[in-house]
Formats: sequence, structure tokens, C-alpha cells
Amino acid sequence: MFCAICGATVNEGTAFCPGCGSRMQTGAVPAQPFAAAPPPPAAYAPAMDYATWGNRALGYIIDSVLVGVLMVVLWAILAGAIVGLAGGLTHHAVGPACCFFIILFPISTLLVGLYNRVYLVSQRGYSIGQGVVKVKVVDANGRFLTQGTAFVRLLAQAGMGLVPFLPMLDLLWPLWDERRQTLHDKAVNCYVINDPRA
Repeated sequence: MFCAICGATVNEGTAFCPGCGSRMQTGAVPAQPFAAAPPPPAAYAPAMDYATWGNRALGYIIDSVLVGVLMVVLWAILAGAIVGLAGGLTHHAVGPACCFFIILFPISTLLVGLYNRVYLVSQRGYSIGQGVVKVKVVDANGRFLTQGTAFVRLLAQAGMGLVPFLPMLDLLWPLWDERRQTLHDKAVNCYVINDPRA
């Protein structure tokens, strides 16, 4: 027989439960002992078809080449404009024009990132490079990132670029990560998975 309070096994005729000490009631025997509490769940890890590191790296390289091509075009346009206006520029205006070249790179990278890694990722799930290698970025529920989340992810990646060697560590992190996340993925709890439409 079993204790009605704690579910412990009790020998027939025993007056008190050896498990909890409660008085045994005659004729009141539960059909089954209480089930043991289930073990605590492991850390939540959605079951997804995570993209390989090679595909992720290739997508990143493609996106970087596109940014580089756009930068060359923008620099060529700006250089042509400065040369065309050189006759009207005084030597006092040449210095600020050269400084504009220096700030053009981060501004353009941010603008390209806003379109490629925020707008496109939130609208269709992947940047241009990620689309080529057939992977997409999703949240823990398998949905596209919101524009706000994609923007924070871009800022996390850009912020790591200010620390020496951290961008390389970020790029290599999926090699040993169980869910193949980069550090900037972990910052917003998102995942890069193989595109099921591929």
C-alpha cells in the first residue's frame, strides 16, 4: 500500500508512514504513488537547422565585397567632384575636403548596413550575401527579426569592430558554439539557419 500524503510504500498494517510520519488511514489507499517531479528543463535551445560556419563566412565575405565596391564608387564620385571644383577651392577648403574622405567610410558602412543587414534582414530574413549562400537570420521562435532587433545586432557587430581582434573572435565563434552563433547573434538571441526554401 502507499501513503496518501507522500506516496511512500507502506507495509500492510503499519500505523504511521515511514516517509512523512503521517497516520495511515485504514481503507484509504491511493491507487498509485505520487509521480516524481520531472527534472528541471535544460537551457532552452531551439531545434533548428543551424547554418555551417563556411556558409556564414562566405555570406559575410560577399556582403563585405559589396560594401567595398560601393565605397570605391562613392570615393570615385567624391574625388571627381573635388577635382572638378579644385579651381574654386582655396587651400583652406582642401583640408576639410580630405577629412570628408576619412569619415566617408564609417558613414557609408553604416548606411549600407542599415539597408543590407537591418532592412533586408527584417523584411526577408537575409542580407544579400546570406541570400547567395541560402541562409537566413531568425529569432528563437523562427520568425524574422524586427528592424529594432536587427539594428541592435548591427550595432553590436560594429561596436566589436572598435576592439582589436574582437571582430575575428566574433567571426570564428560559431566554430565551437553549440548553436553556431556569433557574439553579435548572442547579443540579441538570434540564430542563422539554412533557408528551408533553398
